[in-house]
Amino acid sequence: MATTPRRPANPLDAAEALFKPAKKTAAAPAVEKRALPQTKELVSLKLDSAVLEYFQEDGPGWQDRINDALRAVMAANPKD
Repeated sequence: MATTPRRPANPLDAAEALFKPAKKTAAAPAVEKRALPQTKELVSLKLDSAVLEYFQEDGPGWQDRINDALRAVMAANPKD
């Protein structure tokens, strides 16, 4: 009973076997993770230097002050 070798003996066949197209698998659907209410998320944000200086003038807590200002805008302009 003849069996085929596990590795191709012909170098061309070996190269073809290495570069054969990969099997495509179905990607799992993306699941949107919702943040818990009142938790803070780390984001990267580009601000004008004047805006940044304004909020940093009073020292530590400038990120909270920006957050409070944005919350005030949200309260003044509800989406619903």
